[in-house]
Amino acid sequence: MGRNVLMALVGIIFLFALAGCGSKSQEEVLKALDEKVDEMTGYQAEAKMTFRTGEKPQVYHVEVWHKQPSYYRVSLKNADKRQSQMILRNDEGVFVFTPALNKTFKFVSDWPKNSSQAYLYESLVKDILSDSKAKFKATDDYYVFETKTNYPNSEVVPTQEITLRKKDLAPVSVKVMDTDRKALLTVEFSNIEFNKKFDDDAFDTKKNMTGARLEVPTMAEGKEQVMAVMYPSQLPKGVQALEEKEVKGENGTRVIMTFGGKKSFTLVQEKADVLPATSMPVLVNGDPVDLGFTIGALTDRTLTWWYNGAEFTLASDDLTPEEMVMVASSVQEKAAK
Repeated sequence: MGRNVLMALVGIIFLFALAGCGSKSQEEVLKALDEKVDEMTGYQAEAKMTFRTGEKPQVYHVEVWHKQPSYYRVSLKNADKRQSQMILRNDEGVFVFTPALNKTFKFVSDWPKNSSQAYLYESLVKDILSDSKAKFKATDDYYVFETKTNYPNSEVVPTQEITLRKKDLAPVSVKVMDTDRKALLTVEFSNIEFNKKFDDDAFDTKKNMTGARLEVPTMAEGKEQVMAVMYPSQLPKGVQALEEKEVKGENGTRVIMTFGGKKSFTLVQEKADVLPATSMPVLVNGDPVDLGFTIGALTDRTLTWWYNGAEFTLASDDLTPEEMVMVASSVQEKAAK
């Protein structure tokens, strides 16, 4: 009888041991992530990115190519509004291309090392590894981390939830949340191929710019379109709208908004020019910044971006870069002129 009881206890302990084999501790997962990023030669990934700050969610298809150590090709497309941009990093520099306008900017920048990028795997792993207070849990199939973000507007979106697949540590989803834990940005990965082998010219500047231009038709010129004036929904504390005026020009109406109080800035919106296909890249002494719905060009005093056929410029001697990104990220359609 005693022997039977002993055998039963051993069996129970063995079952518990087997049950524990499927999950690793937080420290073990962190070590495995560090090793995976260190050993991988690159990857190709596809994802759906949903941006929720306006009345309607904006959905983008994201395709990422990465080749170690520093080659990147990120394509972002919104099928509904034909909003399409490409970020390219190679030996020549960092480029942001908007094919519908034939606009190309060349940056002297450390992108993507300077901030979090929700659609870049190694950026997510870096955020996980660098947050000593990250929360961790394991489910049947996934490891889930909750970490702080490293965005220019981290005060608005301070937290992110990163879900990884247990069997290969591949990214499943990312939720970037505001202070009320509402997900303002969600990335859902549909596919990722680690150690992808790319063609020698996969990150060539001319090839990618030409390919992007062929995929997205250039906006038609000469056709007057109604410009929907957009306003920021997020302002720094102590700042309010002061004035809005319209100035007529050759390319249509320019809307100039001024804001003041503890700090001041100007927001200008006008119809975007379509450049000739042969236009050279414009050199920017700044950084590309991800506003969620588009990529902008940030310098010490200005932030410029393009969306839905319009060009926006935010200029200020008072706002910090973080505040400029916060304001720009919140500019949403409110009324039509």
